[in-house]
Amino acid sequence: MLLYSQEHEWVDVAAGTVGITAFAADALGDIVYVELPAVGAEVTAGEVCGEVESTKSVSELYAPVSGTVVEVNSEVVADPSLIGADPAGKGWLYRLTISHTPQLMSEQEYQELIS
Repeated sequence: MLLYSQEHEWVDVAAGTVGITAFAADALGDIVYVELPAVGAEVTAGEVCGEVESTKSVSELYAPVSGTVVEVNSEVVADPSLIGADPAGKGWLYRLTISHTPQLMSEQEYQELIS
Protein backbone atom coordinates (compact mmCIF):
# COMPACT_ATOMS: atom_id res chain seq x y z
CA MET A 1 0.00 0.00 0.00
CA LEU A 2 1.28 3.43 -0.93
CA LEU A 3 0.99 6.51 1.27
CA TYR A 4 1.39 10.07 0.00
CA SER A 5 2.90 13.37 1.17
CA GLN A 6 1.67 16.92 0.64
CA GLU A 7 4.77 17.44 -1.55
CA HIS A 8 3.61 14.75 -4.03
CA GLU A 9 5.93 11.92 -3.03
CA TRP A 10 4.73 8.39 -2.42
CA VAL A 11 6.16 5.80 -0.07
CA ASP A 12 5.63 2.08 0.14
CA VAL A 13 6.12 1.79 3.90
CA ALA A 14 6.42 -2.02 3.83
CA ALA A 15 9.28 -1.94 1.28
CA GLY A 16 10.76 1.45 2.25
CA THR A 17 10.53 2.60 -1.38
CA VAL A 18 10.05 6.29 -2.30
CA GLY A 19 9.05 7.98 -5.55
CA ILE A 20 7.14 10.96 -6.89
CA THR A 21 3.48 10.73 -7.85
CA ALA A 22 2.13 10.57 -11.38
CA PHE A 23 0.52 13.97 -10.73
CA ALA A 24 3.93 15.50 -9.95
CA ALA A 25 5.61 13.75 -12.88
CA ASP A 26 2.91 15.02 -15.26
CA ALA A 27 3.25 18.56 -13.91
CA LEU A 28 7.03 18.47 -14.39
CA GLY A 29 6.88 17.29 -17.99
CA ASP A 30 10.00 15.78 -19.56
CA ILE A 31 12.35 14.93 -16.68
CA VAL A 32 15.99 15.32 -17.71
CA TYR A 33 17.96 15.11 -14.44
CA VAL A 34 17.51 13.73 -10.94
CA GLU A 35 19.69 14.19 -7.87
CA LEU A 36 19.02 11.60 -5.17
CA PRO A 37 20.37 11.18 -1.64
CA ALA A 38 23.46 8.97 -1.38
CA VAL A 39 23.35 5.46 0.03
CA GLY A 40 23.97 5.79 3.77
CA ALA A 41 22.50 9.30 3.94
CA GLU A 42 20.04 10.11 6.68
CA VAL A 43 16.88 11.80 5.40
CA THR A 44 14.31 13.58 7.54
CA ALA A 45 10.60 13.62 6.80
CA GLY A 46 9.54 16.92 5.24
CA GLU A 47 13.09 18.05 4.44
CA VAL A 48 14.76 18.40 1.04
CA CYS A 49 16.78 15.34 0.03
CA GLY A 50 17.34 15.89 -3.69
CA GLU A 51 15.94 17.49 -6.81
CA VAL A 52 14.20 16.69 -10.05
CA GLU A 53 14.87 18.81 -13.13
CA SER A 54 12.63 18.93 -16.15
CA THR A 55 12.52 20.97 -19.32
CA LYS A 56 10.02 23.20 -17.45
CA SER A 57 11.58 23.67 -14.00
CA VAL A 58 13.68 22.37 -11.13
CA SER A 59 11.75 20.96 -8.17
CA GLU A 60 13.05 19.96 -4.77
CA LEU A 61 12.53 16.40 -3.65
CA TYR A 62 11.25 16.05 -0.08
CA ALA A 63 11.60 12.95 2.07
CA PRO A 64 8.13 11.65 2.98
CA VAL A 65 9.56 9.63 5.89
CA SER A 66 12.74 9.68 7.96
CA GLY A 67 15.41 7.01 7.72
CA THR A 68 18.68 5.81 6.21
CA VAL A 69 18.99 5.39 2.44
CA VAL A 70 19.95 1.81 1.57
CA GLU A 71 19.54 1.85 -2.23
CA VAL A 72 19.26 4.37 -5.04
CA ASN A 73 17.60 3.53 -8.36
CA SER A 74 20.61 3.74 -10.67
CA GLU A 75 18.37 3.21 -13.72
CA VAL A 76 16.54 6.47 -12.94
CA VAL A 77 19.83 8.31 -12.48
CA ALA A 78 20.99 7.06 -15.90
CA ASP A 79 17.58 7.65 -17.54
CA PRO A 80 15.45 10.19 -15.61
CA SER A 81 12.63 9.85 -18.17
CA LEU A 82 11.68 6.61 -16.37
CA ILE A 83 10.21 8.77 -13.61
CA GLY A 84 7.63 10.26 -15.95
CA ALA A 85 7.03 7.03 -17.85
CA ASP A 86 6.38 4.86 -14.77
CA PRO A 87 6.48 6.93 -11.54
CA ALA A 88 5.07 4.21 -9.26
CA GLY A 89 6.99 1.37 -10.93
CA LYS A 90 10.37 1.51 -12.68
CA GLY A 91 10.61 5.22 -11.81
CA TRP A 92 11.01 4.69 -8.06
CA LEU A 93 13.76 6.87 -6.58
CA TYR A 94 15.33 5.30 -3.49
CA ARG A 95 14.80 2.78 -0.71
CA LEU A 96 15.44 3.34 2.94
CA THR A 97 15.22 1.82 6.37
CA ILE A 98 12.41 3.86 7.89
CA SER A 99 12.96 5.28 11.37
CA HIS A 100 9.93 7.61 11.52
CA THR A 101 6.72 7.82 9.55
CA PRO A 102 4.79 11.07 9.95
CA GLN A 103 1.09 11.40 9.21
CA LEU A 104 0.73 10.67 5.49
CA MET A 105 -2.30 10.50 3.20
CA SER A 106 -4.10 7.48 1.86
CA GLU A 107 -4.62 7.24 -1.90
CA GLN A 108 -8.18 8.55 -1.50
CA GLU A 109 -7.00 11.54 0.57
CA TYR A 110 -4.29 12.29 -1.99
CA GLN A 111 -6.78 12.12 -4.86
CA GLU A 112 -8.97 14.63 -3.01
CA LEU A 113 -5.94 16.93 -2.59
CA ILE A 114 -5.11 16.98 -6.30
CA SER A 115 -8.69 17.24 -7.60
